[in-house]
Amino acid sequence: MEIDSETMNATTELPNDWTNTDSTSINQRNLDSNLTLECNAELNDGALFEFITNGILLNLVGLFGLFGNIISMIILSRPQMKSSINYLLIGLARCDTVLIITAVLIHGLPAIYAYTGLLFDYKFGVFPQIVRYLYPLSCMAQMVTVYLTLTVTMERYVAVCHPLRARSFCTYGRARIAVLSIVIVSIIYNMPKFWEVDLEEEIHWKYNVTVYCVVPAILRSSDIYITIYVNWMYFFVYYAFPFVALVVFNVAIYRRVRKANRDLQQLSRHQRREINLATMLLCVVIVFIVCNVLPLASNVFEKFQVLPPAWLVQAGNLLVTINSSINFIVYVIFGRNFKRLFIRLFCSSKLFGPGRDSPEFQTNDESVVTNTTNIEMRNSIRRCHHHRSNTTGPRNNHSSVHLNGSTRQSPCVYYPGRSPVRSPSQISSRSYINDWSKNNNVE
Repeated sequence: MEIDSETMNATTELPNDWTNTDSTSINQRNLDSNLTLECNAELNDGALFEFITNGILLNLVGLFGLFGNIISMIILSRPQMKSSINYLLIGLARCDTVLIITAVLIHGLPAIYAYTGLLFDYKFGVFPQIVRYLYPLSCMAQMVTVYLTLTVTMERYVAVCHPLRARSFCTYGRARIAVLSIVIVSIIYNMPKFWEVDLEEEIHWKYNVTVYCVVPAILRSSDIYITIYVNWMYFFVYYAFPFVALVVFNVAIYRRVRKANRDLQQLSRHQRREINLATMLLCVVIVFIVCNVLPLASNVFEKFQVLPPAWLVQAGNLLVTINSSINFIVYVIFGRNFKRLFIRLFCSSKLFGPGRDSPEFQTNDESVVTNTTNIEMRNSIRRCHHHRSNTTGPRNNHSSVHLNGSTRQSPCVYYPGRSPVRSPSQISSRSYINDWSKNNNVE
């Protein structure tokens, strides 16, 4: 299948059948009776590879990514997970979801027709009508994804390398302002893409019906627009600047994490939690860079006015979709609290014993009760047992206090701290004391 020199190299690209071939070359190809053209593209040219990468793999990965991102948004939006970094990750999951949907509609479903002939009505009826809106939307979503990833990295850089500034810099309000600013800038920057797409009618070679083909509009045919906005600005805004910044910040984070791992015993619990979170997000950034290598290579081809190979563009589309779908797996592997909440919300507790990863297992990171509260609770239990062992006679004689001739019951009761999860020992201790107090009141 012929690809024009302006075809982009990510899920923000127009489909591969959007050609920019001039009318002379089209007429010359029409003279060759051995070629069958469909929307000015060779029929079945590279259709098998496109069907495997975009028609099968991209759709399957996208379906998994949709469920993964929805689960991620549910878990990260829980009250106990509220933080500036999690708000940024929720925004990233939302943009990844939009990017996956547009990738499936722009690349996944049309690729099924390219090899099997299925979805004819979608390919030539629905798709040409919606691509003029999906294409700019996908460009906006990709730009927001790139710069939210950069914002997450900057937030971790401040939290790990400059912890004294983190309290004032890494706040929930600043995170909301950052997400809103990135979204607004992305919308404004990609507004011209609404005028890049046009449609033309064509009589289908096989079914002899009128079909619609996606073609570049007049704006897309301007050499100045293509050179400045489509090629160079796209390269610097989407790749050069964010990639360099990601490498610089993550190298600094990696050095700090290595040093912290050597001095792990000297770190506080909060510092260890920050290091673990930085490690998880470092993996997210590495996956982001790896999955965008092929789209970057395809864009470099275009800088030298060389057509990128079809397989390079199609594989790049698949990798970008994988990048938008895989963050959920990274969170489950490296995020301890994320994994516990996932098990608690979406997995049956009967499948897990009271082990470390069980929802009933309470750890220091998850507990809301401080050490002082735990000590006070244990002392309260100890005083209750001591009070019972030292008393003689009927229970109603010593379960009350005499004040000026009046009697007031004063059962031994403690008030434990608020904790979302209690261990089995804490639950049994509390139930035992409550039952004993009830007996005193009854007697």
